[in-house]
Amino acid sequence: MTTETNNDKPCGCDHTPEPKKTSRRDFLLLLGFGLNAIAGAMIGIPLIGYLLSTFFKSYPLQWISLGPVSKFPEGATRLASYLNPDHREWDGQTAEIPCWVRRIQENDFQVFAINCTHLGCPVRWFEESKLFMCPCHGGAFYENGDHAAGPPPRGLYEYPFKVENNELFIQGGILPTLANPMDDKKPRH
Repeated sequence: MTTETNNDKPCGCDHTPEPKKTSRRDFLLLLGFGLNAIAGAMIGIPLIGYLLSTFFKSYPLQWISLGPVSKFPEGATRLASYLNPDHREWDGQTAEIPCWVRRIQENDFQVFAINCTHLGCPVRWFEESKLFMCPCHGGAFYENGDHAAGPPPRGLYEYPFKVENNELFIQGGILPTLANPMDDKKPRH
């Protein structure tokens, strides 16, 4: 008869732990965390993408049509608008960018941004005085866009333009702002 030692074979008792049963409370807690994580990702990922998109996207300058030359009478200044090349579907009416178009001669134009160079308020054209006036702080600009009076530090931003096939185009894509004032004047074409 041989005797077996306890070291050779297990003692016969089961030392494996029982699988833990998930209670209803633990299940609902995990479900709540999971749903909150999904909702947070659905809100957070587009928001972060929107905030960081300005650092990674560049919108090159492009030629944008303002319409036929006949729309702008010689010697007159008219308000025109164009669609912002950086617009998104939800921009709606704000995607329309207004500008002032001054037709000097047959194919000689000046196109000005509507924003005052002081704080960005929209300027208005007054035909009687031949001045652009800013309603916010009394800034005034001559008809050629030069600074006339008030707090603005420089003249109006002038867009480069070209005329092709009797249609007026401006070079747009980067809008002048206080953070990005561009040049005081763009070269005339």
